[in-house]
Amino acid sequence: MEHPSSYRGRKVVVLGLARSGVAVAKLFHRLGADVVVNDRKPRKDSPEAGELEALGIPVICGSHPQELVGSTTALLVKNPGIPYSAPPVAAALELGVEVVTEVEVAGRLSAAPIIGITGSNGKTTTTTWIGEMLSAAGLSPIIAGNIGRPLCEAAEEATADDVLVAELSSFQLKGTTSLRPRVALLLNLAETHLDYHGSMDDYVASKAKLFAHQTDEDVAVLNADDPVCAELAPRLRARLLPFSLTKRLETGVCVEPPVPAGGQEDEAAAGAERWIVYRDGSGAELRLLPAAELALPGRHNLANGLAAAAASIAIGAEPQALAQPLRRFGGVEHRLEFVREAGGVRYYNDSKATNPTATTTAVSSLDRPIVLIAGGLDRGSDYMELLPLFRSRLKGLVVLGQTRGKLARVAELAGMPASRVADAGEDAESSIAQAVRLAASLAEPGDAVLLSPACASWDMFPSYEVRGDMFKDSAHTL
Repeated sequence: MEHPSSYRGRKVVVLGLARSGVAVAKLFHRLGADVVVNDRKPRKDSPEAGELEALGIPVICGSHPQELVGSTTALLVKNPGIPYSAPPVAAALELGVEVVTEVEVAGRLSAAPIIGITGSNGKTTTTTWIGEMLSAAGLSPIIAGNIGRPLCEAAEEATADDVLVAELSSFQLKGTTSLRPRVALLLNLAETHLDYHGSMDDYVASKAKLFAHQTDEDVAVLNADDPVCAELAPRLRARLLPFSLTKRLETGVCVEPPVPAGGQEDEAAAGAERWIVYRDGSGAELRLLPAAELALPGRHNLANGLAAAAASIAIGAEPQALAQPLRRFGGVEHRLEFVREAGGVRYYNDSKATNPTATTTAVSSLDRPIVLIAGGLDRGSDYMELLPLFRSRLKGLVVLGQTRGKLARVAELAGMPASRVADAGEDAESSIAQAVRLAASLAEPGDAVLLSPACASWDMFPSYEVRGDMFKDSAHTL
């Protein structure tokens, strides 16, 4: 797309309200575009509409009018979650109107270099951790994107002295046409969001758009342990700075001695202290700190720490400044968040685990018997990939939401006797409270109760944050 200022006097359609829609509509309005906002929700369910109407921006709620997109439309900016089959999007594409998401607008607008972070799991933790590292290194990070604050709003205020640290989803990246992060970070790739993308190929291609417009002046940070990332690497134009738990890297950030990918390690490595190490490719090596000193538990968080360090170094942070934020960072809300201990049982909120891979990672990170609370929006999966986890790592299971029947079936196949169904009707708060009580009844001192749903929240809750907050409230009232 063109620079946002070039749309003065031209029609820009913003499809979908929410935070990003409001932000991008305000932006184009300030720049003199003829902005029209449309949301299929009824007016009574669109509180943001009044704010835009007060500025003189027309908002159409309740339907998608046929005349919304026409020959005079210069650009359509859509909410990332709206499918490309939606009538206004399909009409725009048929007319040759460019369709983008709000992050594409931000990329055109930002005076600050951008670190773009994506992946199937770990995005929020890694994005937040990078912000901590850059601050510790004396840089000026602004965190935005899929993590909460609209990226175009942050980009408008950013200067060349700042660093825009952007968490980016596959939905957002699919709608980009020229986004060029100075540093692009891909954490991992697992099968998810196929109800939106239609295939794994489209999902991977959407993630790969993060690198599409980089040049040899930019840096691509890739997970050297992930096979899909490894396949992408030879096709990228940017300079590679990989990270790895399991490989000794001559360039990048890794663990020494490496962590075994599976199976047993040799006796010498098993007895050695593991260090997080940065090598610049010219023979120089810097040991940042012992891996055991990270505050966050789990192999996945060690990988997130390596990725965050690599991205921070790539944007200009001094490696020596990263030891303290690696050591002190305590994680983010709703991601394996310790809530409380009651009766010798520890309660953890991992509401942001919206796919089976994330749930498997969370369960594997806790070194005690676990009663798992899982379930949520049904996207068509049978969840059979959780069968080995249910057989080997769970003491008990409580299921809720649309997928409760499917997950209960997996538990039955796993031979798990301690399985319960929370079924309090449509009331989300009552359902999560019932689930917590059932889980507590299955747990004993020394156990953990873990909310890690393996599903999105939208069947019962407006967001994973609300789901996690209700879980925490219920745990505190036991």
